[in-house]
Parts: sequence; C-alpha cells; structure tokens
Amino acid sequence: MQRLNQDIKTGQLNHIYLLYGEEAYLQKQYRDRLKAAIIGDDTMNYHYYEGKNLSVGEVIDQAETMPFFADKRLIVLENTGLFKSGGEELAEYLKTPAPTVYFLLVEKEVDKRSKLYKAVSAKGCAVEFGIQDENTLKRWILGMMKRENKKISEASLEFLLEMTGTDMENIKKETEKLFSYCLDKEAITQEDIGQICTKRISSHIFDMINAIADRKQKKALELYYELLALKEPPMRILFLITRQFNLLLQVKELAGKGYQGRAIGEKVGLPGFVAGKYVTQASRFQKEELRETVEACVEAEEAVKTGRMNDNMSVELLIVKYSSNR
Repeated sequence: MQRLNQDIKTGQLNHIYLLYGEEAYLQKQYRDRLKAAIIGDDTMNYHYYEGKNLSVGEVIDQAETMPFFADKRLIVLENTGLFKSGGEELAEYLKTPAPTVYFLLVEKEVDKRSKLYKAVSAKGCAVEFGIQDENTLKRWILGMMKRENKKISEASLEFLLEMTGTDMENIKKETEKLFSYCLDKEAITQEDIGQICTKRISSHIFDMINAIADRKQKKALELYYELLALKEPPMRILFLITRQFNLLLQVKELAGKGYQGRAIGEKVGLPGFVAGKYVTQASRFQKEELRETVEACVEAEEAVKTGRMNDNMSVELLIVKYSSNR
C-alpha cells in the first residue's frame, strides 16, 4: 500500500496494477484512487469489465484502440477469475501492451503460479490486501470516531470488533449506524453497540456453542431457530458449527502445549481480540468430547447428502444431543 500511495502522490503511475486479497474495502478505496489518478473524470476512455464472462479478445482490441482526444485509456477488470484460469492470452498481451493503455486488475483470489500473475508481477505492480490486524482496525475506527467528535473506551472498541468482525466494509457500515444512533452523545457505549449493531452469524454460533457447553438446550435451540428466521440455510449453520468445534479442538491442543491466547490466535487464524474467548470456551470441553463432536458434525452432513435425513432435522438433532445433560 505504501507503493500505491507513493505512485498516486507523485503521479509516477505504472501501466498495470493488480489489487488482490480478502480485504474488499481497501481494494475498492485504492481502485477508485488509482482510477482518479490515472484518468480523472474522463468517461470516454474508461472501460469497466466485471465477472467471468468477458472476452479477452475484446479487452485487447479496446487496449489497442487509440484514446479519444486524450493520451490515456484505462481498462478495469474486476473479479474475472483470469488469475486462476483462462488468463494466458492477456498475459501474453501484457508483455508488450499499447503505450497509451493502463490496466487496473482487481481480484479476490489469484494463483501466483499462473502466467497472468507472473506477467503482471514482471511488468506492473501487484499489491495484496489481507485481513487487517487488530491494532490497525482499532486505529482506523478511532480515526473515524475522532472525525465525528465521538469517544469510545477500549472495552467498547473491542466489543464493537467482536460484533462486526474484521471486514472493514462491515465495520464502516456498522460504525456509521452507531454515529446516527448516538448523534447527541459524546461517548459510544457497549449498550449502544449492542442496541444498534447487527450481530454476525459467527457470534450467534459462538453463543450457541456456549449454550451447548452449559447444557442449556433451550437456549441453544433458540439461537438455531433465530438463524433459520434470518434465512440462514441449515447446511451453512452446520458448516459453521463444525468449523467452530474444529477451531476449539485446535485451540485446546495448542493450550495443552503451553501456548497462550494471542499466540494461539496467530496459529489458528483468530484475531487477538477474540482468541482469549476461544481459549475460555475450549476449556469447558474435554479434548475427546471436541473430537467426537467434530466427527458427529461430519456424520450429520453425510446423512443429509445421502438423503437419510433432511438438513433441518440433522442440525437440530446434533444440537439436542450435545446440549443434553449427560
């Protein structure tokens, strides 16, 4: 990102940029900034293609066309999948593109072994936008708070991140809702966040696993029915339950080897601000119990796929079994 900022600031722009990775919000921000820097508000020489059903030949023809009353033509290709398959023709063209054309390529996933990725890396600038770490997200949120003349405690800030997750677009949306809700308030509290922010599905699953650990069957089922009411498919809920128990098993094993909260989070891919909660949750289960539950989740999925049980009933029985007093 430092390279992109420098290029935009100095105006020394590359003819090919690739922005990729899981953090979509930052991608869009830099996509728009690069577009403005390269071509400004010129719509005659700007071409946008999205999705996998594009003609590479058409893109190349467009690239070879002289700009209309300008010295630059910008082509943006977004989420085309060309960095995973079908990008060979474009890779060949990018070795010697027209001197007037600029390419801005935006993808969530790329295969670094592909010819297209290698061509872009050799000729242009490839920048990965990964999930931002806890401290970066906190600084970003605090910056938004400062601009709105709002205050928030460290505990409330961590609670906000627990509710929103690490996706910056979701954080931005939920924070804007908070600003509107707390228009006449100086400080934003946990109560405000709980009242106005939409709870992530993964938070529902976390609470459901807590209810299962506490043998609170009614609560666990209520949380399941809430997810169904939110139009979440039972098989996605099962996938998230399986993922949660699998994570807890990994956390349990790492804790047994002497690892602490943040170190465990780094090992299993959990943000630091939630790693400690996973350690606490894992401590409420025996290792064999976690392993058995993961296996039961896999069996439940197989029962649905083979037609032995419908999806809703399969998940419900799993929750009932492991939330029962034993």
